[in-house]
Amino acid sequence: MPKGRTIKKVGIITKRNIGARKKVIHDLVKYLKKNKKQVFFDTNTAEFFRGEEGYNKTHLLNKVDFAIVLGGDGTLLKTARRVSRKKVPILGVNFGNLGFLTECKPDRMYQCMDKIFKGQYNIDKRTLLRVTVYRGGKKIDTYLALNDAVINQGAFARLIKIHLEIDSRIVGNFKADGMIVATPTGSTAHSLSAGGPIVHPSLQSLTVTPICPSSLSMRPIVLPDTRQLTATIATQRRDESAIIGLTIDGQDMVILKFEDKIKFRRSTRNLYLARTGNKYYKMLRDKLHWGEV
Repeated sequence: MPKGRTIKKVGIITKRNIGARKKVIHDLVKYLKKNKKQVFFDTNTAEFFRGEEGYNKTHLLNKVDFAIVLGGDGTLLKTARRVSRKKVPILGVNFGNLGFLTECKPDRMYQCMDKIFKGQYNIDKRTLLRVTVYRGGKKIDTYLALNDAVINQGAFARLIKIHLEIDSRIVGNFKADGMIVATPTGSTAHSLSAGGPIVHPSLQSLTVTPICPSSLSMRPIVLPDTRQLTATIATQRRDESAIIGLTIDGQDMVILKFEDKIKFRRSTRNLYLARTGNKYYKMLRDKLHWGEV
């Protein structure tokens, strides 16, 4: 939804086990109805309102002009993976711990909403990563990620051999504990912990970060997001308990097999976050203590 269009239909998405905050949700609904907004609920939230219909996240986001996500970064990550091509701004309210992606805390929620209903907000467009797994030349499944997709080990500390190509051009083979492909949003998540760079979310790029590679020359690389990356699993495991997995945003996991190909590229879909101020550098200082002497 382009900024400036009248907001009439508002969806509410909540994290699981939010029952202790039930009053906050009821007060929010009263506030929205007082502002003459039609309110829709996800399946989680509908449980607190007798007789109200609950929608899955994808259906809900297709019905509304604006969405409010009450939860932490994990709830926003789940929501991001359910977006369609409809440009629905989302306000993240931090009921979690870190709050890298959320815009405000509960005590500032109504202040933010007042500004948004007056049109005093900006749209923060975030890239989504499209990840497709192929086995024996056939597509197994496709996933969306806001932060990253990670090829990693199970419980065994063994190196994985990965063959990496970019736009069908061979980059090389390397052995490591795994590999992270991160969006700019995800550059401050797992990739950063593995030695990757901080990438401003407005840049159109993808970062490939090896996890503990056997060669010190195998360093993280930042690429234009117009490129397609293909990683082929070149390690064959006889011990079925020594699994290799692909993890999407730290939440969804699929087991990989020898010679599986995983293709990474920028999705045609995006996440649109509503911002009432430019707090990116403040977030780096507050959450990561970046730039402190």
